[in-house]
Amino acid sequence: MTRILLLEAAGPESGALVATATAMGHQVHAATTSDHHVNYGSDLRQLLSGCLITDFSRHERACDDIVGYARRVGADAVLTTNEYLTPMLAEVCAELGLPGNDPALATAARNKADMSRQFAHRGVTAPHTHVLARENQVLRLCASGRLAFPCVVKPADGAGSAGVTVAQSATEAIAAFRAACELQGMYGMSLDPHVLVQEFIEGAEYSVESITQNGVSTHLCLTRKIVTGGAHRVELGHGLPAFLPLEVEQTVHGRVNSAIAAVGIRNGASHTEVMLTPDGRCTVIEVGARLGAGHIGFLIHHALGIDPWAACLDVALGRPAQLAPTRDHYATVRFLTNPHQGLLAAITGLPERSPQVPIVRVRKAVGEVVGGAKDNAGRLGNFVVVGPDQQSVDDHADHLLAQVRIRVEPIERTSSHSATIETRDDPAISQADHG
Repeated sequence: MTRILLLEAAGPESGALVATATAMGHQVHAATTSDHHVNYGSDLRQLLSGCLITDFSRHERACDDIVGYARRVGADAVLTTNEYLTPMLAEVCAELGLPGNDPALATAARNKADMSRQFAHRGVTAPHTHVLARENQVLRLCASGRLAFPCVVKPADGAGSAGVTVAQSATEAIAAFRAACELQGMYGMSLDPHVLVQEFIEGAEYSVESITQNGVSTHLCLTRKIVTGGAHRVELGHGLPAFLPLEVEQTVHGRVNSAIAAVGIRNGASHTEVMLTPDGRCTVIEVGARLGAGHIGFLIHHALGIDPWAACLDVALGRPAQLAPTRDHYATVRFLTNPHQGLLAAITGLPERSPQVPIVRVRKAVGEVVGGAKDNAGRLGNFVVVGPDQQSVDDHADHLLAQVRIRVEPIERTSSHSATIETRDDPAISQADHG
């Protein structure tokens, strides 16, 4: 039996990958932390054949734990959908001799400062970037006239738009720098404290979803982004496939190929964000060595008939991936957001699941404290709409979104709640023990 080791099984994309792997007859194991493992639902636990509990914040120890566990269970492939774990994945695959990405460049697909340096070294068309360590460097840039406004301020090690601000003045840039420095890493990981201050590119935002195998990339589709304006650019929706004039699409694919190569992606999925200016120029913003989040993988499956999780599994196993579209549809996702912090009182008017609306998901529970949408983590839920053409699908999605009502009440006092948690038998658990 083929054995798969997944670095973190939590989240929609990871859950879909686990379900796909088990449906293909593979045995699936997961590596996670003790804090995250307790949140694994009973359905997910039943699909897993075993779990390794380790500490991702201790990079070298975690790599040793994962390599040791992979050898004990005879893992034929190791992969992840979690951006924070992609450098670790590259190192583990290299140690095990499995298909993966270049471990020497793995941080460049995760750390935006390293990425910027690699882009400059490899001639990738990207925003002009300053990598700063101290707040007073922002003031010096402003005083020297080397910083134009608006500009984008972002943490070097962020993800999901967390800590990203579009600043319109020196005062806003200083505040944005401080906010970027406050970002906390997933799993308690230590983050690079540097902050990027980048040229602001005006235009339409797209992403390119790609699968690379043995250094050769296949671009599955372009995804159109629906993004808020203002200081915090939160993604409100995605739609795919998006189409551009042939010569523009060729330019985009060429820039994306350069970006993928620059950060050492050799085997696996990638998600590359680009900006297209009104005159058709393409600028690469960043690239991640993972499937696009925000339900992009589900959109690909519903619109194009391509199973992106099966493709990732095949690439990780060194098998030819099936990447040809088998369907000619369009799919879009709309995210639910609220404008201010408070207690979630109700979400009403959600659409019913149907063949045209295959996914409806709510991430927050009534009574939970929710914040205003400053990054993608602030979204309350989403739904997916599928159909034969972009116009009808987008119109229907916008109509459904207009029916949703979100009620948030002020936080007046702290209250305590008790909860009963039903537990079920876990799969075999391996606890890393360092004494």
